Amino acid sequence: MEDTLERWRSEKTAAYLSNAVGKAEPNPTRAKLFGDMATAAEKQAGILAKDLKQTPSFAPSMRSKITVLLIGVIGPRAMHHVLSASKVRGVSTYRSKVTPEGKEGEEGHPWPTSVEEVGRRHKTYASGTLRAGVFGVNDGLVSNTCLVMGVAGAGTSSHIILLTGVAGLLAGAFSMGAGEFISMLSQKEMFEYQIAQEKDELERYPKEESEELALIYASRGVPLEEARHMAEHLIENPEKALDTLSREELGLNPDDLGSPTGAAISSFLMFSSGACLPLIPYVFGYADHGILIASVISGTALFCVGATLSLFSGRNAFLGGARMLAIGSAAATATYLIGSLFDASGV
Repeated sequence: MEDTLERWRSEKTAAYLSNAVGKAEPNPTRAKLFGDMATAAEKQAGILAKDLKQTPSFAPSMRSKITVLLIGVIGPRAMHHVLSASKVRGVSTYRSKVTPEGKEGEEGHPWPTSVEEVGRRHKTYASGTLRAGVFGVNDGLVSNTCLVMGVAGAGTSSHIILLTGVAGLLAGAFSMGAGEFISMLSQKEMFEYQIAQEKDELERYPKEESEELALIYASRGVPLEEARHMAEHLIENPEKALDTLSREELGLNPDDLGSPTGAAISSFLMFSSGACLPLIPYVFGYADHGILIASVISGTALFCVGATLSLFSGRNAFLGGARMLAIGSAAATATYLIGSLFDASGV
């Protein structure tokens, strides 16, 4: 009974948020889609209410109220990840570029020509992993370079600088790895719960789920009857139907929900690889010119990281590298100067 009550509240919340999105959405096609989704969610809440002995009154939670407030301030597109977490259906439409007439633009979601093609175009690529890896290297590089420079500025001996740098590397790498594991695990569990709910709903009321899917495709310029025909045939295959509903309604890729262990290991290794660079002169016995060598190595690495990040932003690689070098140099210089205020040479 509690599970049914929780699902009822989930549908009422989805209806509440969908209605808010529909009112805030400037595109009339999307506005109609979310208005229809709100109606569909209310219908599903009505079906669930029949299993309850007494239908309770619904009041939106504080989280839902804040979400609605933010939708009004920054717009529904910027909130689509939050809406997806709240099980608002149809948020995948924000991956598409829809014209006011309801047709897809050049970057839009292409309409499949058969049931077999549904969901095939929803692929994820390694760019996200690469991007995360580059940022991990950058975090380790900047944080440990600043740490080394700060300790060196205080006039400590080379073995203290090395010990501090290694401690900073390990502390940062374990912290990053643990944080990434918990974050990815929580996200994966949430996604799995949402997909499990979608599977249960598909078994309980397939006709309503079919109509929701048809409305999503209709919002992309497909004639409603044609969209309904496609959705009805799709629902006949439960496995493919669940896969497509997860992608289209929830904006999730069931084949790629993320690996907590993989993310933790990747974060640990990437952070460590960046953090070890400023320690190279102290590891190989070049302590007499350690600060200079560490500065050159770290500066070169910062420039390369900045240039690599420009691949994701589309900016000029040289300018991206120069900007990252300037920011990292400023941070390292600041920590060196602050460290010099604490003279430890006589300790």
